[in-house]
Amino acid sequence: MLKSQQVRALAPEMDPLRMGMGWKEEDLAKPQVLIESTFGESHPGSAHLLALADAAAAGADSRGAKSARYFATDICDGMAQGHDGINYSLASRDAIADLIEIHANATGFDAGVFLSSCDKAVPAQLMAIGRIDIPSIVVTGGVMDAGPDLLTLEQIGKYSAMYERGEITREQLAYYKHHACPSCGACSFMGTASTMQIMAEALGLMLPGTALMPAAGPELADAARKAGERAAELAREGVTARQIVTRESFENAVMVHAAISGSTNSLLHLPAIAREFGVPLSAEDFDRMHRGAHYLLDIRPAGRWPAQFFHYAGGVPRIMEELRPMLHLDARTVTGKTLGENLDELKAAGFYEKCAEQLKPWGLSPADVIRPFGRPLGENGAVAILRGNLAPGGAVVKHTAVPPEMFRAVLRARPFDSEEEAIAAVLRREIRPGDAVFIRYEGPKGSGMPEMFYTTEAISSDPELGKSIALITDGRFSGASKGPAVGHVSPEAAEGGPIALVEEGDLIELDIPARKLNIVGTAGERKTPEEMEAILAKRHAGWSPREPRYKTGVLGRFTRLAASPMEGGVLRTPERGK
Repeated sequence: MLKSQQVRALAPEMDPLRMGMGWKEEDLAKPQVLIESTFGESHPGSAHLLALADAAAAGADSRGAKSARYFATDICDGMAQGHDGINYSLASRDAIADLIEIHANATGFDAGVFLSSCDKAVPAQLMAIGRIDIPSIVVTGGVMDAGPDLLTLEQIGKYSAMYERGEITREQLAYYKHHACPSCGACSFMGTASTMQIMAEALGLMLPGTALMPAAGPELADAARKAGERAAELAREGVTARQIVTRESFENAVMVHAAISGSTNSLLHLPAIAREFGVPLSAEDFDRMHRGAHYLLDIRPAGRWPAQFFHYAGGVPRIMEELRPMLHLDARTVTGKTLGENLDELKAAGFYEKCAEQLKPWGLSPADVIRPFGRPLGENGAVAILRGNLAPGGAVVKHTAVPPEMFRAVLRARPFDSEEEAIAAVLRREIRPGDAVFIRYEGPKGSGMPEMFYTTEAISSDPELGKSIALITDGRFSGASKGPAVGHVSPEAAEGGPIALVEEGDLIELDIPARKLNIVGTAGERKTPEEMEAILAKRHAGWSPREPRYKTGVLGRFTRLAASPMEGGVLRTPERGK
Protein backbone atom coordinates (compact mmCIF):
# COMPACT_ATOMS: atom_id res chain seq x y z
CA MET A 1 0.00 0.00 0.00
CA LEU A 2 1.19 3.52 -0.80
CA LYS A 3 2.46 5.46 2.20
CA SER A 4 -0.17 8.14 1.64
CA GLN A 5 -2.93 5.55 1.82
CA GLN A 6 -1.50 4.02 4.98
CA VAL A 7 -1.56 7.43 6.64
CA ARG A 8 -5.02 8.17 5.24
CA ALA A 9 -6.37 5.01 6.83
CA LEU A 10 -5.11 6.21 10.20
CA ALA A 11 -6.36 9.80 9.91
CA PRO A 12 -10.14 10.05 9.32
CA GLU A 13 -9.96 13.85 9.16
CA MET A 14 -7.61 13.81 6.18
CA ASP A 15 -10.24 13.24 3.48
CA PRO A 16 -12.56 16.08 4.51
CA LEU A 17 -9.67 18.48 5.02
CA ARG A 18 -8.34 17.80 1.53
CA MET A 19 -11.77 18.08 -0.01
CA GLY A 20 -12.13 21.39 1.82
CA MET A 21 -9.39 22.85 -0.40
CA GLY A 22 -10.88 21.59 -3.63
CA TRP A 23 -9.78 17.98 -3.97
CA LYS A 24 -12.23 15.62 -5.65
CA GLU A 25 -13.17 12.29 -4.14
CA GLU A 26 -11.25 10.41 -6.83
CA ASP A 27 -8.08 12.36 -5.96
CA LEU A 28 -7.92 10.91 -2.46
CA ALA A 29 -6.78 7.43 -3.52
CA LYS A 30 -4.18 8.59 -6.05
CA PRO A 31 -0.42 8.57 -5.38
CA GLN A 32 0.35 11.78 -3.50
CA VAL A 33 3.27 13.85 -4.87
CA LEU A 34 4.83 16.62 -2.80
CA ILE A 35 5.84 19.63 -4.96
CA GLU A 36 8.34 21.37 -2.68
CA SER A 37 9.88 24.65 -3.84
CA THR A 38 11.69 27.66 -2.42
CA PHE A 39 9.44 30.00 -4.39
CA GLY A 40 9.21 33.47 -2.92
CA GLU A 41 9.98 37.05 -3.87
CA SER A 42 13.28 36.77 -2.07
CA HIS A 43 15.71 36.91 -5.00
CA PRO A 44 15.97 36.06 -8.73
CA GLY A 45 16.80 32.44 -8.02
CA SER A 46 13.41 31.78 -6.41
CA ALA A 47 11.04 34.42 -7.81
CA HIS A 48 10.31 32.34 -10.94
CA LEU A 49 9.87 28.96 -9.26
CA LEU A 50 6.09 29.12 -8.86
CA ALA A 51 5.60 28.63 -12.61
CA LEU A 52 7.99 25.67 -12.52
CA ALA A 53 6.19 24.20 -9.50
CA ASP A 54 2.92 24.54 -11.40
CA ALA A 55 4.46 22.74 -14.39
CA ALA A 56 5.77 19.94 -12.17
CA ALA A 57 2.36 19.61 -10.51
CA ALA A 58 0.64 19.43 -13.90
CA GLY A 59 3.08 16.73 -14.99
CA ALA A 60 2.43 14.61 -11.90
CA ASP A 61 -1.34 15.04 -12.21
CA SER A 62 -1.25 14.05 -15.89
CA ARG A 63 0.17 10.66 -14.88
CA GLY A 64 -2.60 9.84 -12.46
CA ALA A 65 -1.09 11.28 -9.28
CA LYS A 66 -2.36 14.13 -7.14
CA SER A 67 0.13 16.90 -6.42
CA ALA A 68 0.33 19.29 -3.48
CA ARG A 69 2.49 22.43 -3.57
CA TYR A 70 4.49 23.36 -0.47
CA PHE A 71 6.94 26.23 -0.01
CA ALA A 72 10.05 26.83 2.11
CA THR A 73 11.43 30.13 0.81
CA ASP A 74 15.17 30.74 0.97
CA ILE A 75 17.16 33.93 1.45
CA CYS A 76 19.74 35.48 -0.87
CA ASP A 77 23.38 35.59 0.15
CA GLY A 78 23.87 38.58 -2.15
CA MET A 79 21.16 40.61 -0.43
CA ALA A 80 22.52 39.54 2.96
CA GLN A 81 26.08 40.71 2.16
CA GLY A 82 27.66 43.67 3.89
CA HIS A 83 25.61 43.42 7.08
CA ASP A 84 24.78 40.89 9.78
CA GLY A 85 22.11 39.31 7.60
CA ILE A 86 24.81 37.09 6.07
CA ASN A 87 25.19 35.36 9.46
CA TYR A 88 21.81 33.70 8.83
CA SER A 89 22.91 32.17 5.54
CA LEU A 90 24.35 28.82 6.61
CA ALA A 91 21.79 28.46 9.40
CA SER A 92 19.04 28.83 6.80
CA ARG A 93 20.19 25.62 5.09
CA ASP A 94 19.35 23.51 8.12
CA ALA A 95 16.12 25.43 8.77
CA ILE A 96 14.86 24.74 5.23
CA ALA A 97 15.80 21.06 5.50
CA ASP A 98 13.91 20.84 8.78
CA LEU A 99 10.80 22.45 7.31
CA ILE A 100 10.79 20.08 4.33
CA GLU A 101 11.13 17.13 6.71
CA ILE A 102 8.09 18.46 8.56
CA HIS A 103 6.14 18.94 5.32
CA ALA A 104 6.89 15.43 4.08
CA ASN A 105 6.38 13.51 7.28
CA ALA A 106 3.52 15.35 8.94
CA THR A 107 1.16 14.32 6.13
CA GLY A 108 2.71 11.44 4.22
CA PHE A 109 3.64 11.51 0.54
CA ASP A 110 4.55 8.85 -2.00
CA ALA A 111 7.06 10.92 -3.99
CA GLY A 112 8.39 14.45 -4.25
CA VAL A 113 9.56 17.01 -6.78
CA PHE A 114 12.02 19.48 -5.28
CA LEU A 115 12.58 22.86 -6.98
CA SER A 116 15.28 25.38 -6.01
CA SER A 117 18.15 27.32 -7.51
CA CYS A 118 20.56 28.77 -5.03
CA ASP A 119 23.32 28.52 -2.47
CA LYS A 120 21.56 27.10 0.59
CA ALA A 121 18.26 26.02 -0.97
CA VAL A 122 19.67 23.27 -3.22
CA PRO A 123 21.81 21.67 -0.48
CA ALA A 124 18.92 22.05 2.00
CA GLN A 125 16.58 20.18 -0.32
CA LEU A 126 19.18 17.49 -0.98
CA MET A 127 19.71 17.07 2.77
CA ALA A 128 15.95 16.77 3.28
CA ILE A 129 15.64 14.24 0.45
CA GLY A 130 18.22 12.02 2.11
CA ARG A 131 16.50 12.43 5.46
CA ILE A 132 12.90 11.68 4.39
CA ASP A 133 13.92 9.00 1.85
CA ILE A 134 10.90 8.97 -0.45
CA PRO A 135 11.03 8.65 -4.26
CA SER A 136 12.42 12.06 -5.22
CA ILE A 137 13.42 14.08 -8.25
CA VAL A 138 15.07 17.50 -8.34
CA VAL A 139 14.43 20.41 -10.70
CA THR A 140 16.83 23.32 -10.45
CA GLY A 141 15.81 26.83 -11.45
CA GLY A 142 18.60 27.39 -13.94
CA VAL A 143 20.86 30.36 -14.45
CA MET A 144 20.19 34.00 -15.33
CA ASP A 145 21.45 35.62 -18.51
CA ALA A 146 24.57 37.76 -18.41
CA GLY A 147 24.18 41.50 -18.81
CA PRO A 148 25.70 43.89 -21.40
CA ASP A 149 29.24 42.89 -22.42
CA LEU A 150 28.62 39.63 -20.53
CA LEU A 151 28.49 41.50 -17.20
CA THR A 152 27.81 39.14 -14.25
CA LEU A 153 27.01 39.80 -10.61
CA GLU A 154 30.27 38.55 -9.11
CA GLN A 155 31.99 41.53 -10.77
CA ILE A 156 30.02 43.98 -8.60
CA GLY A 157 32.24 43.34 -5.58
CA LYS A 158 35.27 44.30 -7.65
CA TYR A 159 33.60 47.44 -9.00
CA SER A 160 32.44 48.41 -5.51
CA ALA A 161 36.00 48.14 -4.18
CA MET A 162 37.24 50.15 -7.17
CA TYR A 163 34.70 52.86 -6.37
CA GLU A 164 35.76 52.92 -2.71
CA ARG A 165 39.37 53.42 -3.87
CA GLY A 166 38.31 56.23 -6.22
CA GLU A 167 39.11 54.28 -9.39
CA ILE A 168 35.64 54.53 -10.99
CA THR A 169 32.80 57.03 -10.65
CA ARG A 170 29.52 56.61 -8.79
CA GLU A 171 27.75 56.66 -12.19
CA GLN A 172 29.89 53.80 -13.48
CA LEU A 173 29.20 51.74 -10.38
CA ALA A 174 25.46 52.43 -10.70
CA TYR A 175 25.49 51.25 -14.33
CA TYR A 176 27.12 47.95 -13.39
CA LYS A 177 24.70 47.43 -10.50
CA HIS A 178 21.66 48.13 -12.66
CA HIS A 179 22.63 45.72 -15.46
CA ALA A 180 24.23 42.74 -13.67
CA CYS A 181 21.01 40.72 -13.15
CA PRO A 182 18.84 40.97 -16.27
CA SER A 183 16.66 37.92 -15.55
CA CYS A 184 15.64 35.33 -12.97
CA GLY A 185 17.79 32.33 -12.19
CA ALA A 186 21.00 31.70 -10.29
CA CYS A 187 23.83 34.20 -10.74
CA SER A 188 25.73 33.56 -13.95
CA PHE A 189 29.06 32.33 -12.63
CA MET A 190 30.33 29.10 -11.09
CA GLY A 191 29.44 30.10 -7.55
CA THR A 192 27.77 27.94 -4.95
CA ALA A 193 24.34 28.13 -6.59
CA SER A 194 25.60 26.92 -9.98
CA THR A 195 27.88 24.36 -8.36
CA MET A 196 25.12 22.83 -6.26
CA GLN A 197 22.72 22.66 -9.21
CA ILE A 198 25.39 20.64 -11.00
CA MET A 199 25.96 18.47 -7.93
CA ALA A 200 22.25 17.56 -7.83
CA GLU A 201 22.45 16.18 -11.36
CA ALA A 202 25.82 14.51 -10.72
CA LEU A 203 24.23 12.63 -7.80
CA GLY A 204 21.66 11.13 -10.17
CA LEU A 205 18.62 12.97 -8.79
CA MET A 206 17.80 15.06 -11.88
CA LEU A 207 16.71 14.31 -15.41
CA PRO A 208 19.92 14.22 -17.48
CA GLY A 209 21.03 17.56 -18.94
CA THR A 210 18.63 19.71 -16.92
CA ALA A 211 20.99 21.33 -14.38
CA LEU A 212 21.87 24.98 -14.91
CA MET A 213 19.64 25.50 -17.93
CA PRO A 214 18.94 29.13 -18.95
CA ALA A 215 16.18 30.28 -16.60
CA ALA A 216 14.65 32.56 -19.22
CA GLY A 217 14.34 29.79 -21.84
CA PRO A 218 11.30 27.59 -22.56
CA GLU A 219 13.15 24.30 -21.96
CA LEU A 220 13.13 24.69 -18.19
CA ALA A 221 9.35 24.55 -17.80
CA ASP A 222 9.31 21.46 -20.01
CA ALA A 223 11.94 19.86 -17.77
CA ALA A 224 9.79 20.63 -14.71
CA ARG A 225 6.73 19.05 -16.32
CA LYS A 226 8.70 15.91 -17.23
CA ALA A 227 10.05 15.72 -13.69
CA GLY A 228 6.48 15.76 -12.37
CA GLU A 229 5.56 12.96 -14.73
CA ARG A 230 8.55 10.93 -13.61
CA ALA A 231 7.71 11.56 -9.94
CA ALA A 232 4.31 9.92 -10.44
CA GLU A 233 6.06 6.90 -11.94
CA LEU A 234 8.60 6.78 -9.10
CA ALA A 235 5.75 6.84 -6.57
CA ARG A 236 4.36 3.64 -8.08
CA GLU A 237 7.79 2.05 -8.49
CA GLY A 238 8.66 2.84 -4.87
CA VAL A 239 12.33 3.53 -5.61
CA THR A 240 13.48 5.86 -2.84
CA ALA A 241 16.27 8.43 -2.90
CA ARG A 242 18.60 6.34 -0.75
CA GLN A 243 18.26 3.45 -3.19
CA ILE A 244 19.60 5.73 -5.92
CA VAL A 245 22.21 7.87 -4.16
CA THR A 246 25.14 5.82 -2.85
CA ARG A 247 28.82 6.25 -2.08
CA GLU A 248 29.53 5.87 -5.80
CA SER A 249 27.10 8.73 -6.58
CA PHE A 250 28.99 11.05 -4.23
CA GLU A 251 32.32 10.04 -5.74
CA ASN A 252 30.92 10.91 -9.17
CA ALA A 253 29.84 14.30 -7.81
CA VAL A 254 33.28 15.05 -6.36
CA MET A 255 34.94 14.21 -9.68
CA VAL A 256 32.56 16.58 -11.46
CA HIS A 257 33.26 19.20 -8.78
CA ALA A 258 36.96 18.98 -9.61
CA ALA A 259 36.30 19.32 -13.33
CA ILE A 260 34.16 22.47 -12.93
CA SER A 261 36.35 24.16 -10.28
CA GLY A 262 33.31 24.17 -8.04
CA SER A 263 32.69 26.40 -5.05
CA THR A 264 34.56 25.71 -1.81
CA ASN A 265 31.16 25.81 -0.09
CA SER A 266 30.60 22.36 -1.55
CA LEU A 267 32.91 21.10 1.17
CA LEU A 268 30.29 22.29 3.64
CA HIS A 269 27.31 20.99 1.71
CA LEU A 270 28.23 17.64 0.14
CA PRO A 271 29.41 16.10 3.45
CA ALA A 272 26.24 17.40 5.13
CA ILE A 273 24.11 15.88 2.35
CA ALA A 274 26.05 12.61 2.46
CA ARG A 275 25.46 12.38 6.22
CA GLU A 276 21.69 12.48 5.62
CA PHE A 277 22.04 9.66 3.08
CA GLY A 278 24.08 7.61 5.54
CA VAL A 279 27.21 7.87 3.36
CA PRO A 280 30.61 8.81 4.85
CA LEU A 281 32.23 11.69 2.93
CA SER A 282 35.10 13.75 4.30
CA ALA A 283 37.31 16.65 3.28
CA GLU A 284 40.08 14.10 2.75
CA ASP A 285 37.93 12.46 0.06
CA PHE A 286 37.82 15.79 -1.80
CA ASP A 287 41.57 16.28 -1.47
CA ARG A 288 42.33 12.73 -2.61
CA MET A 289 39.99 12.82 -5.60
CA HIS A 290 41.02 16.32 -6.71
CA ARG A 291 44.69 15.35 -6.87
CA GLY A 292 45.46 14.67 -10.50
CA ALA A 293 41.89 15.50 -11.60
CA HIS A 294 41.55 17.50 -14.81
CA TYR A 295 39.93 20.92 -14.47
CA LEU A 296 37.94 21.55 -17.67
CA LEU A 297 35.42 24.37 -17.26
CA ASP A 298 36.27 27.86 -18.52
CA ILE A 299 33.51 29.63 -16.58
CA ARG A 300 33.85 32.59 -14.22
CA PRO A 301 35.10 33.40 -11.63
CA ALA A 302 38.14 31.22 -12.42
CA GLY A 303 37.44 31.23 -16.19
CA ARG A 304 36.30 33.55 -18.96
CA TRP A 305 32.64 32.94 -19.67
CA PRO A 306 29.30 33.41 -17.86
CA ALA A 307 27.58 30.29 -16.54
CA GLN A 308 24.76 30.52 -19.10
CA PHE A 309 27.27 29.06 -21.57
CA PHE A 310 27.59 25.87 -19.49
CA HIS A 311 24.36 24.33 -20.80
CA TYR A 312 25.12 25.50 -24.33
CA ALA A 313 28.38 23.53 -24.16
CA GLY A 314 26.56 20.35 -23.13
CA GLY A 315 26.18 20.82 -19.38
CA VAL A 316 26.73 18.05 -16.86
CA PRO A 317 26.50 15.27 -19.50
CA ARG A 318 29.37 16.82 -21.50
CA ILE A 319 31.51 17.07 -18.35
CA MET A 320 30.69 13.45 -17.56
CA GLU A 321 31.53 12.31 -21.08
CA GLU A 322 34.98 13.85 -20.69
CA LEU A 323 35.38 12.14 -17.31
CA ARG A 324 33.78 8.88 -18.39
CA PRO A 325 36.70 6.54 -17.55
CA MET A 326 36.86 7.98 -14.00
CA LEU A 327 33.15 7.70 -13.17
CA HIS A 328 30.96 4.95 -11.75
CA LEU A 329 28.85 4.50 -14.88
CA ASP A 330 26.68 1.86 -13.21
CA ALA A 331 25.40 4.35 -10.63
CA ARG A 332 21.58 4.46 -10.51
CA THR A 333 19.62 7.59 -11.47
CA VAL A 334 16.04 8.81 -11.24
CA THR A 335 15.41 7.82 -14.85
CA GLY A 336 15.48 4.16 -13.79
CA LYS A 337 18.60 3.72 -15.90
CA THR A 338 22.29 3.88 -15.03
CA LEU A 339 24.46 6.92 -15.56
CA GLY A 340 26.18 5.23 -18.50
CA GLU A 341 22.86 4.40 -20.15
CA ASN A 342 21.68 8.00 -19.75
CA LEU A 343 24.84 9.34 -21.39
CA ASP A 344 24.50 6.91 -24.29
CA GLU A 345 20.87 7.92 -24.87
CA LEU A 346 21.65 11.65 -24.87
CA LYS A 347 24.45 11.17 -27.37
CA ALA A 348 22.25 9.11 -29.69
CA ALA A 349 19.46 11.70 -29.49
CA GLY A 350 21.67 14.59 -30.66
CA PHE A 351 21.61 16.38 -27.30
CA TYR A 352 25.08 17.91 -27.69
CA GLU A 353 24.47 19.21 -31.19
CA LYS A 354 21.25 20.90 -30.09
CA CYS A 355 23.02 22.59 -27.16
CA ALA A 356 25.94 23.74 -29.29
CA GLU A 357 23.65 25.68 -31.64
CA GLN A 358 23.16 28.21 -28.84
CA LEU A 359 26.88 29.02 -28.72
CA LYS A 360 27.12 30.04 -32.37
CA PRO A 361 26.01 33.68 -31.87
CA TRP A 362 29.13 34.19 -29.74
CA GLY A 363 31.41 32.43 -32.21
CA LEU A 364 32.23 29.71 -29.69
CA SER A 365 32.35 25.94 -29.79
CA PRO A 366 31.60 23.63 -26.84
CA ALA A 367 35.35 22.97 -26.46
CA ASP A 368 35.87 26.69 -25.76
CA VAL A 369 33.73 26.36 -22.64
CA ILE A 370 34.20 22.74 -21.56
CA ARG A 371 37.70 21.70 -22.49
CA PRO A 372 38.42 18.18 -23.76
CA PHE A 373 39.95 15.94 -21.11
CA GLY A 374 43.26 15.90 -22.95
CA ARG A 375 43.44 19.72 -23.10
CA PRO A 376 42.51 20.78 -19.54
CA LEU A 377 42.90 24.15 -17.89
CA GLY A 378 44.64 22.36 -15.03
CA GLU A 379 45.57 18.86 -13.92
CA ASN A 380 45.25 18.96 -10.16
CA GLY A 381 41.56 19.55 -9.54
CA ALA A 382 40.32 22.75 -7.93
CA VAL A 383 40.56 22.53 -4.14
CA ALA A 384 43.14 21.41 -1.61
CA ILE A 385 42.87 20.61 2.09
CA LEU A 386 45.65 22.23 4.11
CA ARG A 387 46.78 21.12 7.57
CA GLY A 388 49.36 22.15 10.13
CA ASN A 389 49.68 23.75 13.53
CA LEU A 390 47.45 26.62 12.36
CA ALA A 391 44.71 24.29 11.09
CA PRO A 392 45.06 20.86 12.75
CA GLY A 393 41.47 20.12 11.76
CA GLY A 394 42.03 21.31 8.20
CA ALA A 395 41.37 24.31 5.96
CA VAL A 396 40.31 24.61 2.33
CA VAL A 397 41.71 26.62 -0.56
CA LYS A 398 40.45 26.84 -4.13
CA HIS A 399 43.85 26.77 -5.77
CA THR A 400 42.51 27.31 -9.30
CA ALA A 401 41.69 30.87 -8.17
CA VAL A 402 45.06 31.48 -6.47
CA PRO A 403 47.84 33.34 -8.34
CA PRO A 404 50.86 31.07 -8.91
CA GLU A 405 53.02 33.47 -6.89
CA MET A 406 51.05 32.56 -3.76
CA PHE A 407 51.25 28.77 -3.98
CA ARG A 408 54.25 28.85 -1.64
CA ALA A 409 54.85 31.80 0.66
CA VAL A 410 55.88 32.88 4.16
CA LEU A 411 53.77 35.82 5.24
CA ARG A 412 53.39 38.28 8.13
CA ALA A 413 50.23 37.81 10.19
CA ARG A 414 47.72 40.68 10.41
CA PRO A 415 44.92 39.34 12.63
CA PHE A 416 41.43 40.87 12.82
CA ASP A 417 38.51 39.67 14.93
CA SER A 418 35.80 40.59 12.41
CA GLU A 419 35.43 41.10 8.67
CA GLU A 420 34.48 44.74 9.19
CA GLU A 421 37.88 45.48 10.76
CA ALA A 422 39.73 43.61 8.03
CA ILE A 423 38.06 45.20 5.02
CA ALA A 424 38.51 48.66 6.53
CA ALA A 425 42.26 48.02 6.80
CA VAL A 426 42.41 46.78 3.20
CA LEU A 427 40.55 49.79 1.82
CA ARG A 428 42.68 52.20 3.91
CA ARG A 429 45.73 50.56 2.28
CA GLU A 430 47.09 49.47 5.65
CA ILE A 431 47.71 45.97 4.28
CA ARG A 432 51.01 45.53 2.48
CA PRO A 433 52.48 42.87 0.17
CA GLY A 434 53.62 39.87 2.16
CA ASP A 435 50.82 40.13 4.75
CA ALA A 436 48.49 37.33 5.81
CA VAL A 437 45.16 38.91 6.70
CA PHE A 438 43.32 36.86 9.32
CA ILE A 439 39.57 37.15 9.88
CA ARG A 440 38.58 35.07 12.88
CA TYR A 441 35.61 34.47 15.17
CA GLU A 442 33.54 34.14 11.96
CA GLY A 443 33.15 30.35 12.05
CA PRO A 444 29.89 28.46 12.72
CA LYS A 445 30.15 28.94 16.48
CA GLY A 446 31.54 32.45 16.24
CA SER A 447 28.91 34.20 14.13
CA GLY A 448 27.21 31.55 11.97
CA MET A 449 30.01 31.29 9.37
CA PRO A 450 29.28 34.20 6.99
CA GLU A 451 31.02 34.77 3.68
CA MET A 452 34.05 37.05 3.47
CA PHE A 453 33.01 38.14 -0.02
CA TYR A 454 33.66 41.87 0.05
CA THR A 455 37.08 41.46 1.65
CA THR A 456 38.17 38.90 -0.94
CA GLU A 457 36.95 41.19 -3.72
CA ALA A 458 38.75 44.19 -2.22
CA ILE A 459 41.95 42.14 -2.21
CA SER A 460 41.66 40.34 -5.55
CA SER A 461 40.67 43.56 -7.38
CA ASP A 462 43.85 45.28 -6.16
CA PRO A 463 46.57 44.50 -8.75
CA GLU A 464 49.32 44.49 -6.10
CA LEU A 465 47.62 42.83 -3.12
CA GLY A 466 45.84 40.19 -5.21
CA LYS A 467 49.19 38.57 -6.00
CA SER A 468 51.09 39.18 -2.78
CA ILE A 469 48.93 38.52 0.30
CA ALA A 470 46.67 35.78 1.64
CA LEU A 471 43.32 35.94 3.41
CA ILE A 472 42.90 33.24 6.06
CA THR A 473 39.66 32.73 7.99
CA ASP A 474 37.55 30.35 10.01
CA GLY A 475 34.63 31.75 8.02
CA ARG A 476 33.87 30.87 4.43
CA PHE A 477 33.91 32.47 1.01
CA SER A 478 31.39 33.17 -1.69
CA GLY A 479 31.52 30.77 -4.59
CA ALA A 480 32.35 33.87 -6.62
CA SER A 481 35.51 34.58 -4.64
CA LYS A 482 38.90 34.44 -6.24
CA GLY A 483 42.42 35.14 -5.14
CA PRO A 484 44.63 33.77 -2.32
CA ALA A 485 41.84 32.86 0.11
CA VAL A 486 42.04 30.06 2.70
CA GLY A 487 38.83 29.30 4.60
CA HIS A 488 37.07 26.85 6.95
CA VAL A 489 40.11 26.91 9.29
CA SER A 490 39.41 24.31 11.97
CA PRO A 491 39.15 24.31 14.92
CA GLU A 492 37.65 27.77 14.70
CA ALA A 493 38.60 30.68 16.93
CA ALA A 494 35.43 30.47 19.02
CA GLU A 495 36.48 26.95 20.07
CA GLY A 496 40.01 28.05 20.95
CA GLY A 497 41.59 26.83 17.74
CA PRO A 498 45.12 28.02 16.90
CA ILE A 499 43.69 30.72 14.61
CA ALA A 500 42.56 32.48 17.83
CA LEU A 501 46.17 32.52 19.05
CA VAL A 502 47.75 34.24 16.03
CA GLU A 503 49.46 37.53 16.91
CA GLU A 504 50.62 40.50 14.86
CA GLY A 505 53.88 39.73 13.09
CA ASP A 506 53.72 35.94 13.37
CA LEU A 507 55.22 34.17 10.36
CA ILE A 508 52.72 32.07 8.41
CA GLU A 509 53.77 29.29 6.06
CA LEU A 510 51.37 28.67 3.16
CA ASP A 511 52.38 25.74 0.95
CA ILE A 512 49.53 24.58 -1.26
CA PRO A 513 51.41 21.81 -3.14
CA ALA A 514 52.55 20.33 0.18
CA ARG A 515 49.11 20.97 1.75
CA LYS A 516 50.65 22.92 4.68
CA LEU A 517 49.38 25.82 6.78
CA ASN A 518 51.61 26.58 9.76
CA ILE A 519 52.69 29.27 12.16
CA VAL A 520 56.49 29.10 11.80
CA GLY A 521 57.69 32.16 13.71
CA THR A 522 56.88 35.13 15.91
CA ALA A 523 57.66 38.85 15.60
CA GLY A 524 59.20 38.17 12.19
CA GLU A 525 61.64 35.57 13.55
CA ARG A 526 61.65 31.89 12.56
CA LYS A 527 61.16 29.30 15.29
CA THR A 528 61.62 25.56 15.41
CA PRO A 529 58.48 23.38 15.46
CA GLU A 530 59.19 22.56 19.10
CA GLU A 531 59.52 26.24 20.00
CA MET A 532 56.27 27.06 18.21
CA GLU A 533 54.48 24.24 20.02
CA ALA A 534 55.56 25.70 23.37
CA ILE A 535 54.62 29.25 22.35
CA LEU A 536 51.15 28.21 21.20
CA ALA A 537 50.61 26.19 24.37
CA LYS A 538 51.47 29.25 26.47
CA ARG A 539 49.15 31.46 24.38
CA HIS A 540 46.33 28.94 24.68
CA ALA A 541 46.72 28.84 28.46
CA GLY A 542 46.05 32.59 28.48
CA TRP A 543 43.12 32.43 26.06
CA SER A 544 39.53 32.51 27.28
CA PRO A 545 36.31 31.93 25.32
CA ARG A 546 34.35 34.96 24.23
CA GLU A 547 30.84 35.68 25.34
CA PRO A 548 28.53 34.13 22.70
CA ARG A 549 27.51 36.69 20.12
CA TYR A 550 24.04 35.17 19.80
CA LYS A 551 22.19 33.60 22.71
CA THR A 552 18.60 33.29 21.46
CA GLY A 553 16.70 32.55 18.27
CA VAL A 554 17.94 30.75 15.19
CA LEU A 555 21.52 31.97 15.48
CA GLY A 556 21.62 31.27 19.20
CA ARG A 557 20.71 27.64 18.48
CA PHE A 558 22.96 27.36 15.43
CA THR A 559 26.10 28.83 17.00
CA ARG A 560 25.58 26.66 20.09
CA LEU A 561 25.14 23.37 18.18
CA ALA A 562 27.11 23.81 14.93
CA ALA A 563 29.90 21.40 14.15
CA SER A 564 33.31 22.27 12.71
CA PRO A 565 33.52 23.84 9.24
CA MET A 566 35.37 20.72 8.11
CA GLU A 567 32.42 18.60 9.26
CA GLY A 568 30.00 20.56 7.08
CA GLY A 569 28.85 22.97 9.79
CA VAL A 570 25.93 20.63 10.52
CA LEU A 571 23.97 20.88 13.74
CA ARG A 572 25.31 18.47 16.34
CA THR A 573 22.75 16.25 18.01
CA PRO A 574 23.32 13.62 20.71
CA GLU A 575 23.56 10.82 18.14
CA ARG A 576 26.04 12.87 16.06
CA GLY A 577 28.44 13.45 18.92
CA LYS A 578 29.15 16.37 21.20
